[in-house]
Amino acid sequence: MTETLYHKLLRIAALTLCLVLVFVSGIAAPITKELSRGASTYVATAIGMNAAVLPTELNSLSAQLQAREQELKQREIAVELKESASTQSDMATYILSILLFILLVLIVLNYALDYLRNKQQELSTTAS
Repeated sequence: MTETLYHKLLRIAALTLCLVLVFVSGIAAPITKELSRGASTYVATAIGMNAAVLPTELNSLSAQLQAREQELKQREIAVELKESASTQSDMATYILSILLFILLVLIVLNYALDYLRNKQQELSTTAS
């Protein structure tokens, strides 16, 4: 059987997905689970916009109020993240597991069809 580019790419895709699954699930090291969870939060907070306004008493009071509200929201988010952290990582693990299973089924199906095609070609060449 010849080794085609398709077969190589299929194996590389399955291996890559398997490594990502191990990384996200935290099987290799628990810190990888935290890294994958924190990466999306980091990207979301890195995007932002700033504007400048001349300072007045009303603006400073409004800024203080907004700072307190923001601090409260951050505390609420931290509590929610602690509660839902395991659910999110479990969902990612399940999705990646399903994708890995689909890739493995496709690889097995590909090899089975290649085997049947080669067997049919051998029969046709011996019959001729």
